[in-house]
Amino acid sequence: MADSQWIWQPTREYVEQTNAFRFMRSLGFHRLEDFLRFSREDLEGFWGEIVKETGVEWFEPYEKVLDTSRGVEWARWFINGKLNIAYNCVDRHAVGANADRAACIGESESGTLRSLTFGELHAQVNRLAHGLVKLGLQSGDRVAVYMPMIPEVVAILYACFKLGLIVVPVFSGFGPSAIASRIGDSGARLVFTADGAERRGKFIELKAKADAALDKAPSVEHVVVLDYLHSQVVWNPQRDIRWEDLVRDARAHHNSARLDSEDLALIVYTSGTTGPPKGTVHTHAGTLAQVAKEHYLAFDRRLQERLFWLSDIGWMMGPWAILGTHHFGGTIFLYDGAPDYPHADRLWEMIERHRITTFGLSPTAIRVILKKSGGRAPACDLSRLRMLGSTGEPWDESSYRWFFEKVGQRRCPIINISGGTEIAGSFVLPLPIQSLKPCSVGGPSPGMATEIFDERGKPVRFGKGFLVCTKPSPSMTRGLWKDPGRYLTAYWSRWKGVWFHGDWASVDEDGSWFLHGRADEAFNVAGRKVGPAEVEQALIGSGKVSEAAVIGVPDALTGERIIAFIVLKPGVAASPDLSQALLDHIDQTEGPTLRPHAIHVVAELPKTHSGKIVRRAIREVYLGQVVEDKSSLEDPGALERFRAAR
Repeated sequence: MADSQWIWQPTREYVEQTNAFRFMRSLGFHRLEDFLRFSREDLEGFWGEIVKETGVEWFEPYEKVLDTSRGVEWARWFINGKLNIAYNCVDRHAVGANADRAACIGESESGTLRSLTFGELHAQVNRLAHGLVKLGLQSGDRVAVYMPMIPEVVAILYACFKLGLIVVPVFSGFGPSAIASRIGDSGARLVFTADGAERRGKFIELKAKADAALDKAPSVEHVVVLDYLHSQVVWNPQRDIRWEDLVRDARAHHNSARLDSEDLALIVYTSGTTGPPKGTVHTHAGTLAQVAKEHYLAFDRRLQERLFWLSDIGWMMGPWAILGTHHFGGTIFLYDGAPDYPHADRLWEMIERHRITTFGLSPTAIRVILKKSGGRAPACDLSRLRMLGSTGEPWDESSYRWFFEKVGQRRCPIINISGGTEIAGSFVLPLPIQSLKPCSVGGPSPGMATEIFDERGKPVRFGKGFLVCTKPSPSMTRGLWKDPGRYLTAYWSRWKGVWFHGDWASVDEDGSWFLHGRADEAFNVAGRKVGPAEVEQALIGSGKVSEAAVIGVPDALTGERIIAFIVLKPGVAASPDLSQALLDHIDQTEGPTLRPHAIHVVAELPKTHSGKIVRRAIREVYLGQVVEDKSSLEDPGALERFRAAR
């Protein structure tokens, strides 16, 4: 980091009001370092205490917190405990005065608003559950959800959990091929979809895409269609069921199944760097324990909080946000639309209008808004915000500071979390009671034995290395769906008994942790291991670049040379002088070793649907190679346009 200034330094009064402080003190710890050490070294002690602290309710208590008799790779948690996510997140909040509290508020891109109280959500969940039972679905069956981010998605999640069905979330922006690969691999018996969705004022035909995909997914017996935008769709009477017909005459009461702690709740697919998408599998107890811990300790969740995380149900952060909010009886706000449409202030207006207290998004979303707004501060009342969140990729310092200063008004910490679909949570995150530097991820998440290893598998105390975890955690995927061998190869094969996550991370002399992108995107220049984020942050820090992507390509002299692709800020014109000025800036800030061999100005950077820049795919296109899996791309055409830069 070029700037080591602490950007967040909580006062003693602030610290003592947090959940993290109170929990730490209740366990007898007065220093954060001692508490974190306990959480890593005594996993059973920590996780046993945190599920009590966060109020996880069990139908039958577990007999033992952790069982590694099958090896750490196949660890089992909360042995013989019986519970249900739906009971913890809905049923228990739908009684008494709590029943009238808002559980979910949804806003469409066109501005339509819909909301459900906990009582209303509970009734809708139960009616859906009855409808699914009438269709013959049984515990363990898979149900795919290909829907916009709207209140009905929340009801679907809980109805499935209530019955012991396994939810397969599918990103609403996927095309038929990507949908088919996930639904087909999971063996889903039923798919929920809608007639369509809106993006930037255009109608997206969800039902038509689902129909095209299901030609390659023979396991699907039923498609439940929500009439969301009141658009005509092609109808298959042998397979399609209208939402209103499914729930008509269904009872508004249905008990949640008493499920084993290791029963599966979710199969969430993540795109691998090679091969087909990987189906990560997550349990009722493990998912709830991890999500509740993170919301409680890192985001300081309290009753009647309102959370808005810009996401989609197909990204792990969608279920994470919903479950974490509802476990504590809070209100989840869902937005179905583009973040900067019809103007750059759309997000800030919704935060003001709906009195949001916690707001999270990806760094890319902030960079997009900054580009469109020209860096103008939000002209909205954001005073109710308490916490900011981010995930998905490394920050650049200028965007991070803008988010902290202009959105959080220097009084809200940025809880920059990082983990992945594979653990339904975070390996590293800050706690609000910690002092933070710009772009930092704080350090190891409580209860996670996270380390940074060098090439030899030795811990790195100061410097860069690979992000790993030396012990299991409750929310780690229980293998990969139908592919245990790939699971072991992907995550446990580099060092025995160590989870290799694949991220490139560092820790500085003050103990602050930072991420630098995927390790497989790092490259060697003149014998030095380089993460693309270093050069990208420097380019954005020039003040002329809104987004940047850096790759390494073979070079006979230096091993690899750096190629940079940039999107310019509005009003900045491409020219040889500009390129030279950017190269000079890199020389001065990062040194000549990190000077790009070439800088290409492009109109846009290809990204995944969750906002991550696809550097590996950019590199493959630039080198004339075939990109095998484009299913995670938001716009495959953006990637193809990179061929012109070769």
